[in-house]
Amino acid sequence: MRTATLNSRLVLVFPDGAVDVEKASDGLFSSDPQAVFGRWAEFRDWAQSAAATGHERIAVVEQQLGAPVPRPRQVFAVGLNYADHVAESGVAVPERPAVFTKYVTSLTGPYATVELPSALVDWEVELVAVIGREAHRVAASDAWQYVAGLMLGQDLSERGIQLSGPAPQFSLGKSFPGFSPTGPVLVTPDEFDNPDDLALGCAIDGETMQDSRTSQMIFSVSQQIAWMSSICTLLPGDLIFTGTPAGVGGARNPRRFLAPGEELRSWIDGIGELRNPLVAGPTYPEGTQAVRPAAPHLSAYNHPHTEAL
Repeated sequence: MRTATLNSRLVLVFPDGAVDVEKASDGLFSSDPQAVFGRWAEFRDWAQSAAATGHERIAVVEQQLGAPVPRPRQVFAVGLNYADHVAESGVAVPERPAVFTKYVTSLTGPYATVELPSALVDWEVELVAVIGREAHRVAASDAWQYVAGLMLGQDLSERGIQLSGPAPQFSLGKSFPGFSPTGPVLVTPDEFDNPDDLALGCAIDGETMQDSRTSQMIFSVSQQIAWMSSICTLLPGDLIFTGTPAGVGGARNPRRFLAPGEELRSWIDGIGELRNPLVAGPTYPEGTQAVRPAAPHLSAYNHPHTEAL
């Protein structure tokens, strides 16, 4: 099953078009894409019914697609979760998932234009897991039963804010408006031969920057859910950005960041792609001067307190 947000309405996506959920269900389910996660098991069963699969199709226009999960209550993210990214960051392999948050207001759609607040914005392509039912103290062996579906995401990162000391500001640096493009659809795990081994990558204006597979994660999706749920209660509709492979701009020599006029294209096989045009925001290129660290500090990408998550 594949779902999407089309013109702000929940739809089922088929090869020949989409089905409006509220109309096809005669109001049994809301048009609100977020509301469905509170009834995910019931919705999944209905989506296989003749009422859903046989309903009239509507065209899927890319520019009308929004974030499939627009208002999660919690957004988790995991850093340093691919060995090659740990190596390029110059830090030790973590003993457990390195978890931070991204704020909900950073979410945007798969083809949305993103404003750059500074000349230090980096890319991080990621698989995003969506929680389908409340999860607390879940064993890794059971974790996939709690996943509603998978999406593609970008964990865009303003490295100046993120790496400001003495306490790095990971969540703020990764939560400017538009810094969490997701989509283009949510795909249930049973659509994949192996949901733990998906090809992913990203490119800028056709030049590949990241190219890897999710099987290269240090901590699998199941292990991440087990660790987080041992501490927090994961709620239906919550998101987990599961980490990025090597190839980020801040670790390159010379460093390379996103620029106005470029297009960032990201992909995961079996899910689709994001295409996000980039434009200068009102503070570009200097960014937020009040908290801008000095240039020598910014150059210390491998400083022990400035790991690039």
